[in-house]
Amino acid sequence: MTFLALDIGNTRLKWAQYASPRPDALLLAQGAEFLENIDRLSDGAWNGLSAPHCILGCVVAADAVKRRLQEQMELWDVSPQWVVSSEAEAGLRNGYDHPTRLGADRWVAMIGAYHRMLAQGAPRPMVVVMVGTAVTVEAVDASGKFLGGLILPGHGIMLRALESGTAGLHVPTGEVQEFPTNTSDALTSGGTYAIAGAVERMVQHVRQHCGAEPMCIMTGGAGWKMAPSMSLPFELVDNLIFDGLLQMAAVRFPAC
Repeated sequence: MTFLALDIGNTRLKWAQYASPRPDALLLAQGAEFLENIDRLSDGAWNGLSAPHCILGCVVAADAVKRRLQEQMELWDVSPQWVVSSEAEAGLRNGYDHPTRLGADRWVAMIGAYHRMLAQGAPRPMVVVMVGTAVTVEAVDASGKFLGGLILPGHGIMLRALESGTAGLHVPTGEVQEFPTNTSDALTSGGTYAIAGAVERMVQHVRQHCGAEPMCIMTGGAGWKMAPSMSLPFELVDNLIFDGLLQMAAVRFPAC
């Protein structure tokens, strides 16, 4: 009873096939494609896969991208389900003013992080960070309530905004330095420390609100770039959205 998990971001599609829709399921195959290449999946990476019995996807890209991907899934006789944030699912409660307006990727990542935290010991508050095209910094209390979160531009968006709005800033990517002495390093360091500062501020908020030290979990395609510049303990997790999708799938597909 194989299960296919899909994570369609702003830049890439990541997919993983598991032996079953369960958190401890065996990973059978996985891959990633830039969105401009997803029309090749049915003749390429997916051509040799066994047909999944159930599919659950998290999508933040445009509807046109989702339609293109659904065309690729026509080689299998199975209809995918797509995550829409709700008031509660898989043990997490949604504190957003309008729960369905919360980005599906944020919701799924928090569910994955919450169960990862529970598996490690006593419940504690969390700060969940996704570093990708955009950066999100979420606060979750020890009972599993999403308190709220921050959204800020990722490294690339920050750099493009500065390049388009300021003359003379078309420079190569630099290095993160404590005291940058050239424009390339100044831009890279500024973006990195802006993200690090947002995370540190949210940790302070959660610490004060919950009266306990939060666990910090970081994920996303650019998470590794932040690792050397963080001043607080955190866990870097590669596939947090897949962890969340497996938790949700176990509830949604009990017979799969």
